[in-house]
Amino acid sequence: MKVLITGAGGFVGQILAKKLIETDSSTSLILADVKAPPNPTKSQNVQSVAADLTDVSASESLIAQAPDAVYILHGIMSSGAEANLELGLKVNFESVRQLLDVIRIKRPGIKVVFTSSCAVFGRKAVENLTSETDIVPMPESSYGTQKLMIEFLLNDYSRRGLIDGRAVRLPTVFVRAGAPTAAASSFVSGIVREPVHGKESELPCDPSIGIWLTSPRALATNLVHAIKVPAEKFGHFRQVLLPGYTATSGEILDALEKVAGKEVRALVKEKRDENIQRIVLSWPGKYDTSRAKELGFSEDVGLEQTIRDFIDEVKQVS
Repeated sequence: MKVLITGAGGFVGQILAKKLIETDSSTSLILADVKAPPNPTKSQNVQSVAADLTDVSASESLIAQAPDAVYILHGIMSSGAEANLELGLKVNFESVRQLLDVIRIKRPGIKVVFTSSCAVFGRKAVENLTSETDIVPMPESSYGTQKLMIEFLLNDYSRRGLIDGRAVRLPTVFVRAGAPTAAASSFVSGIVREPVHGKESELPCDPSIGIWLTSPRALATNLVHAIKVPAEKFGHFRQVLLPGYTATSGEILDALEKVAGKEVRALVKEKRDENIQRIVLSWPGKYDTSRAKELGFSEDVGLEQTIRDFIDEVKQVS
């Protein structure tokens, strides 16, 4: 199988590429991003491409390589999309729409996995246990709106048989390695990542606010599984909430202290940012993921194990 990953230079793209090769070493990968992404695998069947997907010719060039499946990961993160409406629309909506149109014309019927977000739900959903079927999405951020528009388009193209689409709504990824991102949820990783590296970190939200999380380990496994689910199991409704768990920042810090010690936890300082808290409060904190379980997606490993995994990776690198 030949698989194209857009936005492959980001953290999720890198762990996905690595997991795809670990799952099947014969897989060929095309990793695309604005700058040519690094190859996180030891496979020689990996091609890295610099591609600005706001230019339709970039999409045409990538799809001309005849991938059997496409993961659409590229985009502007939540805080960035809220700060710059035009850029968010250009990258999160227009470039993805263009890519889907090239796929349906040049590679009709292939599997397309689009990474959406729990930001498609609004504040009303926060009051309830959220599921795909019981809550009408009403996003309260430009990022969530842009993701939802693509979800609808992917649903319609799949209904028409133009593509075999799957929109996976991602929890917040905890713990992301690397530099902080423009996501409003970036602090969730930051309050563990930076202290583990001996650096101070800021907590911008009330520590009692619950956030829906997934570990990199579980996310990579579930993204690979997303292309294996038979189309008939998805049916017309192509969205699925990926499994995760709810944790508050306070619980994350308690787990950090248990795993790494009081001195590490003490490096986290509370500094409220009302803009970030407003965005975070528009996301539901609890979800019903029974649909994901029926489709065979995997449960998560939890807070302490995720922190241990991250610390082990840091030790391996150093």
